[in-house]
Amino acid sequence: MRIEALEIQNFKVLKDVSIRDIPNMAVFLGKNGVGKSTFFDVFAFLHDCLLSNVKSAILKRGGFHELLSRDGEGDICFKIQFRPSEDEPLITYELAIGQNADGSIIVRSEVLRMRRAQRGAPWKILDFKEGVGVAAEGELRTYEDVQLATRKPQSLGSPDILAIKGLGQFKNFVAVSQFRQLMEDWYIADFRIDAQRERQEATYHERLSSTGDNLAVATKALYDHHPEIFSQVLQKMKERIPGVETVEARMTEDGYIVLRFQDGKFKNPFSAKFVSDGTMKMFTYLILLNDPEKHALLCIDTPENQLHHELLEALAEEFRHYALKGQVFVSTHSPVFLNAMSLNEIFVLCKNDGYSRIIHSSDNSLASMLFEAGYKPGELWKQVLLEEIHR
Repeated sequence: MRIEALEIQNFKVLKDVSIRDIPNMAVFLGKNGVGKSTFFDVFAFLHDCLLSNVKSAILKRGGFHELLSRDGEGDICFKIQFRPSEDEPLITYELAIGQNADGSIIVRSEVLRMRRAQRGAPWKILDFKEGVGVAAEGELRTYEDVQLATRKPQSLGSPDILAIKGLGQFKNFVAVSQFRQLMEDWYIADFRIDAQRERQEATYHERLSSTGDNLAVATKALYDHHPEIFSQVLQKMKERIPGVETVEARMTEDGYIVLRFQDGKFKNPFSAKFVSDGTMKMFTYLILLNDPEKHALLCIDTPENQLHHELLEALAEEFRHYALKGQVFVSTHSPVFLNAMSLNEIFVLCKNDGYSRIIHSSDNSLASMLFEAGYKPGELWKQVLLEEIHR
């Protein structure tokens, strides 16, 4: 899946934002307070809406009026355009969330559109308002599938539940289910180094959690089921972190898993609690990025934290390699990390009259000219040449 375009209205400082031509690898820049974290929270918010319901996702963030843009009126709206694969039709998902006079949260409208041909207006395969609507049954992977599809009336148990959640659980709504699964697979990282150091109870959750608090479990799963990939991870650790020879996840007698690191200079391995933050962070990224089951979307905020600058270019290349099969969004302040990017992969958030806007650096003619002349993006960022459009 690749998100090609995104529109956001009335979501905190993102009062009216639209971005197009989003590549598989996209980096978002901006000064403190311009809305980078808010932009990433869009994906976390939609993910929470899907996993629970809209009301709980809003209450988690302080209530509707805390999410609604200052002096904003009306609904909070999102529009996402994406393709499940290059050969499949463009899909558009539109969502409007509002609050009634009595304070109740409601999904005002929810629409999933798919083109029936290369040209022409997209057809609504799902169209709901306040919990009632229509949805198309069947597997819709080609233009021909969509042309033959028909819609049937449906209703949800509550107006604060997303239709893609309710209907996506049923096999007869294949297209809706596929989109639901794609959104469920979004990964918004919120790594907590201290939690990663602790011993962890053995579970069946083999993929790395969003906080990384099951790092030892995910490490053992990768070692047990994909030893060749784990060997590649260890080789990368040896190359990039001085002294690290091996990393192992051991099962204790009482059913816990602990991480142990081996320094080549010492006979015995030592516990993860004695490893530096930078070493833990780099190892966590390598476990995530080498997961055989790629996430549809990774959102990583400031990956440079706790890492030495010499590691950032290598980490950027790891992200780029991941983006060959998934999509990666990264926010950063690091010129070193930026130097591994092309101008087309960079978006800059700026504030204007209290609200944020997003500039695609490829639209900046001066920056494009300097980039073609050999200037690196990190240099242009430090000289404040990416923040305004120069035509």
